[in-house]
Amino acid sequence: MKHTYHIHGMTCNGCRGHVESTLAKVEGVTNVTVDLAKAEAEIKMEKQIPIERFQQALKDDGGRYSIHTPGHHHHEEPKKKEKPKGKGTGVFYCPMHCEGDKTYDKPGDCPVCGMDLVEEQNLSAPSSEQWTCPMHPEIVKDEAGSCPICGMDLVPLKPEASAEEKTYKSLLKKFWIATAFTLPIFLIAMSEMLHNNPLYDIMEQKYWNMVQFVLSIPVVFYAAWMFFERAYRSIKTWNLNMFTLIGIGAGVAWVFSVVGMLFPDMFPEQFKTESGAVHVYFEAATVILTLVLLGQLLEARAHSKTNSAVKELLKLAPNKAIKIVNGEEVEVGIDSIEINDILKVKPGDKIPVDGVLVRGSSSVDESMITGEPVPVDKQEGDKVSSGTINGNQTFLMKAEKVGSDTLLSQIIHMVNDASRSRAPIQNLADKVSAYFVPIVVIISIITFIVWAIWGPEPAYVFALVNAIAVLIIACPCALGLATPMSVMVGVGRGAQYGVLIKNAEALELMDKVDALIIDKTGTITEGKPSVEKIGVFNETLTEEKVLQYIVSLNTNSEHPLAEATVKYGKAQDTRILKSERFNAVTGKGVEARVEGVKVALGNPKMMEYVQVSINSQMEEEVKNYQKKGKTVSYLAVENEVVGYVVIGDKIKETSKAAIKELQSKGIDVIMLTGDNHDTAQAVASELNLAEFKAGMLPEDKLKEVEQLQKEGKVVAVAGDGINDAPALAKSNVGIAMGTGTDVAIESAMITLVKGDLQGIVKARHLSHVVMKNIKQNLFFALIYNTLGVPVAAGVLFPFFGVLLSPMIAALAMSFSSVSVITNALRLRKVKI
Repeated sequence: MKHTYHIHGMTCNGCRGHVESTLAKVEGVTNVTVDLAKAEAEIKMEKQIPIERFQQALKDDGGRYSIHTPGHHHHEEPKKKEKPKGKGTGVFYCPMHCEGDKTYDKPGDCPVCGMDLVEEQNLSAPSSEQWTCPMHPEIVKDEAGSCPICGMDLVPLKPEASAEEKTYKSLLKKFWIATAFTLPIFLIAMSEMLHNNPLYDIMEQKYWNMVQFVLSIPVVFYAAWMFFERAYRSIKTWNLNMFTLIGIGAGVAWVFSVVGMLFPDMFPEQFKTESGAVHVYFEAATVILTLVLLGQLLEARAHSKTNSAVKELLKLAPNKAIKIVNGEEVEVGIDSIEINDILKVKPGDKIPVDGVLVRGSSSVDESMITGEPVPVDKQEGDKVSSGTINGNQTFLMKAEKVGSDTLLSQIIHMVNDASRSRAPIQNLADKVSAYFVPIVVIISIITFIVWAIWGPEPAYVFALVNAIAVLIIACPCALGLATPMSVMVGVGRGAQYGVLIKNAEALELMDKVDALIIDKTGTITEGKPSVEKIGVFNETLTEEKVLQYIVSLNTNSEHPLAEATVKYGKAQDTRILKSERFNAVTGKGVEARVEGVKVALGNPKMMEYVQVSINSQMEEEVKNYQKKGKTVSYLAVENEVVGYVVIGDKIKETSKAAIKELQSKGIDVIMLTGDNHDTAQAVASELNLAEFKAGMLPEDKLKEVEQLQKEGKVVAVAGDGINDAPALAKSNVGIAMGTGTDVAIESAMITLVKGDLQGIVKARHLSHVVMKNIKQNLFFALIYNTLGVPVAAGVLFPFFGVLLSPMIAALAMSFSSVSVITNALRLRKVKI
């Protein structure tokens, strides 16, 4: 049984794959095929399944997509806008990505690893400054003025603290409380090392034990109680983690001490002091918990720096804009700008939204988005992006993209998504972590048994202390943080240089790439073609008539070459003729009926497609242009080739140097182009490219990728058009030029904002340094645990008499994960 349904809410291949996997999990479904272009899902099922089951599955998955039967008009109920939790979206995720890209609606701790959830940073919170009354806080306005109730001047509304700030302040408060109570406990315990302890002149040891017990209560049941809650939950759900070990270790020490204090007669003499009181470990338990709190505090502070790149991008978003309304300048909040609004941008102002210049010219600093420090000259008709900074000239612009559709918002969204994605190398850490905690618990038990049987007197005391030390020093979180921290910082750093990474897998694969396929137009060349000549083969037609046919035909096309001819035609005041039945043949050209006459324009394959022959004389005439690297398109009217157009596209200044650098890194650079052989050879010669293929259709490029992959190559494909989309999707790493089409960008794993080959060099270097950083973190985490656990167990004692205090173990454990994060933070300074 097979049914077709309409899917609402998909925007890219990632959405398509997500919907496909979600629907496939519904019981009774045998196969699901989702078509992104048609926004349809074809579902095969064993028996009829109510559509409500599919609707519920998508709703449970987050409600981003909806499903309904064909012909059913989809209505979306307006969702009530909830107040965001903190300064961001109210979306929280685990920094170790324990459940993949799953997010949570409120702050807390991860149900798997127990770590504090991190708040995603984005532009969804209102950016405009608001004002409130100091006497009546319920009064909130978008501009300064007086309170309508009491008449007092309104004051700027302070932004609500972000979730990470609240977490940090909460941890800081608990840490100082824990320190205040732990310090006297520690001093009382350490005084036992003094000869003729003066404290015992005040009262007996058993009473001092009670003092330690009382002082430990605020530490255990308030400041550090969350650790025990997380430990209990981890055991209950069997998601064993760092807090399992801390909870067991500190809990055993504290409970043992309480029982020993209250019922000393239960314990053998080995556990007792000369006064008859049992050795208590309140200082060990409280110091361990306080040091773990310190580690969590430092970790929270370090975490706030890992997404600093996104925070810097958020700062680029302006609060206000000048809107032209009925010829008057009106200052408005950024949230009230709509598409097609005319905005005035003054010198030094941030450009408020994405748009196009409609009057004036200026230079714009785009370094915050492209990473290039040189300002870019902008003329009427040129596009500008939100967050970039105007130079020294005032201009008017028309808003084209606002809110979440702006380039800045898209970059922030992509960085957030990539930061939460998992790299394949993380699978190693996951496999180790799955067995880590049970193995550590077993080692702790073995340590206790070995010391209790073969250890020196007091054997049981040594056994207990060393068993606790083993539990405390082990740090599975350092292993879990090794990959995601590096990915988060690395992805953010790439965004600052105009290299947008779609997911962590792209970073890992880019470092392994040994074959790079590049397109010519818009990738190697500037993608700004211009008409250099109109040629005529038929004596009955004039150059003006040939141009008129070409322009009339290309008016319906979005191809860069077509746009060049239309622009040239407008400059020549060419009258556009009526056309109908337009058809674009991918990789070949276009055809239509112009005023009832059948007309086709394109390469030789297009002429074959419309069954028109090109004679040797024609080929000879255009060959001279092709040998100079020019693109030539033939024009056919009815059954005859009547003319041609010569189009030039300048090679980007950065292309030659970028290709040379990529080749020096051992990457085979191959140019595949739909252009003719002579043009391709001219470009390849100028760039010293040994490998190139001409006359390539989209399916040919796809086959070339498959062939290289069969040879064991890790293939990257860089392109900017619809022609490149199949090869981009099939490649190991698809790289889209930011100047290209939406289809190319959606098919790619990496997008280069500036859109030149130098961006590929940056992406390669970024992937290399990130992978190196990840391996350093994994090495550190594995070595730390491999060496730390045996030392805590006491393997050095027979040789050097060295034992590790549980308190020192707690200090080492706390700083291990901080060290991993600190190492990842080095990526913030790396130059790519």
